[in-house]
Amino acid sequence: MKEKSSILIVDDNISLCKTLSFVLRRKGYAVTTAKDGPEAIERVKESPFDMIFMDIKMPVMDGVETCRRIIKIRPEAVVTMMTAYAVDDLVADALKEGAYSIIYKPLDIDKAIELIEEAKQRKQGALILVVDDDPGTCKTLSNILIKKGYEVDIAFAGEEAITMVQRKACDIVFIDMKLPTINGLETYLAIKEINPETVAIMITAYRQEVDSLMEQALYNSAYTFLYKPLDMAQVLKLVDEIWERQQKAG
Repeated sequence: MKEKSSILIVDDNISLCKTLSFVLRRKGYAVTTAKDGPEAIERVKESPFDMIFMDIKMPVMDGVETCRRIIKIRPEAVVTMMTAYAVDDLVADALKEGAYSIIYKPLDIDKAIELIEEAKQRKQGALILVVDDDPGTCKTLSNILIKKGYEVDIAFAGEEAITMVQRKACDIVFIDMKLPTINGLETYLAIKEINPETVAIMITAYRQEVDSLMEQALYNSAYTFLYKPLDMAQVLKLVDEIWERQQKAG
């Protein structure tokens, strides 16, 4: 029997909670509701959910703060914010705190279901390797990709990355061009030799200094390169596009 996806709806609008719950249950989902942020946090402590739909503007505790606290409890939580208002600052804050997406009221039920199924698929998503000697970059990239449902491994040096790929193939690899011993190009070429199917995204904070290395990486079929500081929206879009293409090809 196919396992039901579990959904938490958080909104002080009781009518909306009832309507959305009714529709999603009819679609076969297991639904729990919470009237405000503190109650939602208690529900999340009790059980993980495949998707959390949360209103941004609520009394007691707004959706952004609730989202932040939930992700602290369960870093893998997938939170979609709901709003009927033009609250660009709150939307930006919610995404910064790790919200998965935004959906606007009145809710498009088909869109809501699409988000649920998309998040469920991502839980069996790509394996991504981040290779960078900067712990901050590794942590930021890893956290964002994990929240989107991808599995992420980290290597701080080229040799470490090569050893990891020998043990377990990855689908996508982010490689910094300036690494402590062997550089990003050498790391990429070694990984490509082990697994030609791995898609490589080269990254650097040094535009001119590594231009020739970047050109060589692209000549040897690296997918693209990105400059630091990384635009995380661009990163996620790129990863999604690559993974969808790989899924179709597979």
